[in-house]
Amino acid sequence: MLVTSKELLQKAHRGHYAVPAFNVDNLEMLQAVVSAAESTRSPIIIATSESSLEYAGFRNLRALIYLAAEGKAPLALHLDHGKDLDLIKRCIDGGWTSVMFDGSDLPYEENVKKTKMIVGWAKKRGISVEAELGALGVDEDLTKEGSVHFTDPDKAVDFVKRTGIDSLAISIGTAHGPFKAKDGVRLDFKRLAEIKERTRMPLVLHGASGIPSKLLRIAHNQCDIVHDCVRTDGARGVSDAAVRKAIRLGINKVNVGTDLRLAFVAGMRRALLEHTRYTDERKILAEAYDLVKEVALQKIKLFRNQ
Repeated sequence: MLVTSKELLQKAHRGHYAVPAFNVDNLEMLQAVVSAAESTRSPIIIATSESSLEYAGFRNLRALIYLAAEGKAPLALHLDHGKDLDLIKRCIDGGWTSVMFDGSDLPYEENVKKTKMIVGWAKKRGISVEAELGALGVDEDLTKEGSVHFTDPDKAVDFVKRTGIDSLAISIGTAHGPFKAKDGVRLDFKRLAEIKERTRMPLVLHGASGIPSKLLRIAHNQCDIVHDCVRTDGARGVSDAAVRKAIRLGINKVNVGTDLRLAFVAGMRRALLEHTRYTDERKILAEAYDLVKEVALQKIKLFRNQ
């Protein structure tokens, strides 16, 4: 059942829990997270990034997700970290039920202006809009720790009032990728509580991957940790305890991307190296599917039972 993110997040806001937004890139990842949602009768958000749409194809990924939405679990189809205005407009017109505009790297007034414009586009079609204020650390090349600019509570209040968004992604110390902080991740819970109290709206946490030790062991045991393999030395995630506390203080949507990709790659690597006689790609992908579903189930439980 396809719904808007606003519908899911308003319920989470009132119920003091969080909805997982699972970033998917292919059929197996989509099947795994939807199966987890169906088996637990839990709402989820299917997040598609600009890069995933380029990889899988706009129409292909949309068709797969619409088929998945024929089940009983409530699903929202969401554009994650949209920066390309043409693509955002295409998603709004093309059947997405939720979009995120990421203007966090823009000057504040420009972020307000463009976010408000996108809200205007989306509201005509009843589509939810998420925006971001503050900036997360980014570690896309897996070699350098990114800088973090925390969300200012005063600006958050002004931003929400002026733009009319449905949910706000905030920066309180998380970072994208598996290498979040040399000395461990410390979240600014006081800042989170103040923003929640003053905005009274659903808040979103990006960059909160846990980097499960089980997946790191699988990845580490199957290859040398170099270049095109998954590095595990120095990988640090956000603890389950920290995520639980963030949800209690007002986070209602948590993005899950890195953990799913790590699970998928670890499953494939294990299958390829332990079952060298496999000639059926479906058996290889099945192991990736199983690990992705395991991670999805764990996140669903964590976010609802904090």
